[in-house]
Amino acid sequence: MRLGVISDTHGHLPLAVFDVFRQVDHILHGGDVGNADVLIELEALAPVTAVYGNMDGFDIRDRCLQVAKLELDGMYVTVTHGDQFGTPVPLILHASFPEADIIVFGHTHHPLLELVDKTVTVMNPGSAGAPRGGTPASVGIMELEPGLPPRARLVPLE
Repeated sequence: MRLGVISDTHGHLPLAVFDVFRQVDHILHGGDVGNADVLIELEALAPVTAVYGNMDGFDIRDRCLQVAKLELDGMYVTVTHGDQFGTPVPLILHASFPEADIIVFGHTHHPLLELVDKTVTVMNPGSAGAPRGGTPASVGIMELEPGLPPRARLVPLE
């Protein structure tokens, strides 16, 4: 299973996302969606699991959870924006969601891919729609295969 991982679109979905996510089976959105049009456009590519972020209005909060938990190809996946932890970091996220094999988050606008406790993959794809501090817009791709650890990479959109 191939996952597209995105966060912090803030109502802007760069065209490059459509190329990178062209062959994904599922999309995980780590919050600060911006507006429902972003979700509708992503849903045209693949099923979407999205959470709301601290900047999302009631339209997104009515449609999304703060934390989404799902099982994909035998992996337990947790998606959260992470703002409830102040500045989210992998160790805090892992302690908060100990059952997760994969944790996807956003909020910081800085891409991160880290292995925690030798088994938990934590990914922040960065910001697709509102990069900060000279960091380019980015997303993530994650490959899941039953019985194997996830393979993941960050993809700059420039």
